Amino acid sequence: MNDIINVINSKDGVIYGKCTDENEVIQAEEELGLKFADDYRSYIMRFGCMAIGSREFTGISQQENYSVISTTYAQKQYNKNIPENWYVIEQLNIDGIVIWQSSDGEIFQTCPNIPPIKIANSLSEYIETI
Repeated sequence: MNDIINVINSKDGVIYGKCTDENEVIQAEEELGLKFADDYRSYIMRFGCMAIGSREFTGISQQENYSVISTTYAQKQYNKNIPENWYVIEQLNIDGIVIWQSSDGEIFQTCPNIPPIKIANSLSEYIETI
């Protein structure tokens, strides 16, 4: 697996939030009732949340559209079939497409009325494709 920090730093046009600490990460995990994948944890510890061009990624943020907590809660209300250990990493705001990560690191795409599709093995792999 590629180092997520290096992958993000290799991208042009990255805008990010503020670093988070371990306590904030643990609090978010407890609130969602899950554990973040290692690469997502590393990403939010270093960047908080981010945008790459027009793509907005969730993380630890006071802004609801960037908050993994509020975004995951909202999207799980729309799609009751999402596994408990999944959290939103990106909402594309196109045709209801949502990108999720499981606690084991795999990345999935959901659309209304369509079963989830695995699209990457890790957050690093997913971000490399952007």
